[in-house]
Amino acid sequence: MLKRSEFSRGWCSPERYVQGPGEFDNLRFYTDKFGKHVAVFIDRFLYEEYTGRLEKMYAVGDCTLRTFAFESEVTEKLICERTEELKKDSPDVVVGIGGGKTIDVAKAVGTRLGVPFIVVPTIAATDAPTSSLSVIYREDGSHEGEFFYDHSPAVLVVDTQIIANAPVRFLVSGMGDALATLIEADSTRKAGVPNLVYHTTGGFKQTLAGQAIAKACYESLMKYGVLAKEACSRKVVTEALEHIIETNILLSGLGFENNATSGAHSVNDGLTAVEGSSRTMHGEKVAFGCIVQLIAECADRAYLDEVLKFCVSVGLPVCLEDLYVENTEENIRTIAAASMHSNWGNMPFPVDEATVFAAVTTADFYGKKFKMRWQNEI
Repeated sequence: MLKRSEFSRGWCSPERYVQGPGEFDNLRFYTDKFGKHVAVFIDRFLYEEYTGRLEKMYAVGDCTLRTFAFESEVTEKLICERTEELKKDSPDVVVGIGGGKTIDVAKAVGTRLGVPFIVVPTIAATDAPTSSLSVIYREDGSHEGEFFYDHSPAVLVVDTQIIANAPVRFLVSGMGDALATLIEADSTRKAGVPNLVYHTTGGFKQTLAGQAIAKACYESLMKYGVLAKEACSRKVVTEALEHIIETNILLSGLGFENNATSGAHSVNDGLTAVEGSSRTMHGEKVAFGCIVQLIAECADRAYLDEVLKFCVSVGLPVCLEDLYVENTEENIRTIAAASMHSNWGNMPFPVDEATVFAAVTTADFYGKKFKMRWQNEI
């Protein structure tokens, strides 16, 4: 059995990352590196358009192309069915085109078939595309767990014009998810907890590279976030938008997996337990979770205000009202209780329900007050 020291450092990342306008049209160049038989999972609402583009792309030569529309939950049953279905085709590579769930199916099927998987995100709403895991759900949509893999995507192909054409809310949500990268990495480093790099006996100690990327992620958001939102809202690709797409997908993805998550994502999990929160996206909940975590840490006031200013500038939630959650004692206690089943244990100090209740209450009050003051100043 493989053994390691608790002082062993670990790192994971995609083998190749390619980003730019029009890169989707180069997809065959990347799949040809692995073989001629290609299986592709595509979001249902993108299926007709992208199947047509792929059929033209693979019409020349002796390639075989098999496409699947994905429109359900990422369940173990679905993954098993698609794996069995594709065994007789013996694909050389599996591709996922779309959002996080479609990509997670492609990762799982590719891994079970023992072939490389390529990821082509069509939105920059989360940092999931880079990761070596799939989030698994039950048939009713409830969260069941994760499948962890011992390898990452072979190639990430990010067409920035496709990202720019998507609703701007996806990009902003991705910035909320990315905002947590450094905030959580700092706490997990101080706590000395393992990162999320897969290993049979758990994660590894953080690398200097992982910590540096988390810092670069935060700095990029502060510098380019507002301008990137303006470009995306006009469906044009600028250098600022290129920077934020890389930040949301690559930097944040490498940052969370190589450092681990803590309080901000725990608050996200807690928010899913209250009525109204389904109206907001993952990254939007995580953004408010960042404020809650900083309150719980008694972070420097200037740092907290910098995070709040960024959130209100790009349109991320800073209070419960922004998340369509009513500020009641019952709701806040529900959030606190549900969040305890997540990653508060990765903080460098003990956290209980009372700690979270107090932090959410304070974050809601301070965030609302900050937003009102900021709006009066502009």
